[in-house]
Parts: sequence; structure tokens; C-alpha cells
Amino acid sequence: MRNLELKARLADLGRAEAAARALGASYGGDLYQLDTYFAVATGRLKLRETGGESAELVFYDRPEDAPTRFSDYFKGLVAEPAKVREVLSRALGVRAQVEKTRRLYLFRGARIHLDRVTDLGAFLEFEVPVEGDDAEAARATMRELMEALEVGEGDAIAASYGEMVAAGAGGRPLAAGGPAV
Repeated sequence: MRNLELKARLADLGRAEAAARALGASYGGDLYQLDTYFAVATGRLKLRETGGESAELVFYDRPEDAPTRFSDYFKGLVAEPAKVREVLSRALGVRAQVEKTRRLYLFRGARIHLDRVTDLGAFLEFEVPVEGDDAEAARATMRELMEALEVGEGDAIAASYGEMVAAGAGGRPLAAGGPAV
């Protein structure tokens, strides 16, 4: 599966939520998530445990050189997350654990995440699915989301939450000069 992503630090979650609603995005729920990132040679592998729901194992790979970037990802449901976490921790090692609460909004198939990440702060993420080979439709939706929620390319953060936690950083802005949406 493939999507187009953007992550940025947020100064005001309430304002971002109001903008998402004004855009016509529908409320998708509040989630508590614990992500355990494992040490892998390429890409990222995480076990996502969502409070009170099932867990999933997610592998994704993406470039880090653009404000918005395409991500290829693969997921599978996990019936026994504690056991899988233990096995993968012993086999691969843990890079980081990320605890967050997420308010989800949905807009034309895109996901708008308003996140409060423990020890990092507040963030916004957009995930726009790519249908077939229609990358331009995903780019158009991304531009609409960025405009509506007043997120510029200079606001984008390149690192995953796992990388930020592992580095003890609050998020590195993306270096200037990456390709635009």
C-alpha cells in the first residue's frame, strides 16, 4: 500500500481541529497508541498497540528528503501483541517506544492525525492514500489539507516519532530545498 505523508509540529491543537472541521473532515475518534520501533536494517518496523483494540505490525519505507513524501507500507494484525513484542525485542532490539494520544479526522479518504506525543509535544500528520498510480490526486488532496490547516512546506518534520524519541529530540525540521508537493 502507498500513501503521501506530511508531519509538522503544532502550536495549537484546538485551532487545527477547528480548521479540520471547517474543511468538512469527519471526526474518526480518539485513540491511545503505544508504538514499539524495532532495530531493522532498512525502513521502519513498529508494533502498534491501540488501547482496547487489536494490535498491528507495520513495516514502512520512505525517503526523508521532501516535505511531503510517498511511503510504502505493509501491515498485519497481531493477536498476541505482548508475545510478539517480546520476540521481536529479543530478535531485533528496540530502537524506541512512543506513547501518544491521537484525535483522528477523515477527509476524502485522507487521515488527519492531531497527536499529543509523550515527551515530544503536539503534532499534525496527514496521510493521503494513493489509489492505483494516481499520485497527482494524492498531491492535490495534500495541497488542500496543507492550505486549510495552514501548514507550509517549511513546517515539515523529516523524522518519525520513533527517531525523535530515540534521539531525545523534539523533531528536526526538514532541510530546505526538498521537492514540493
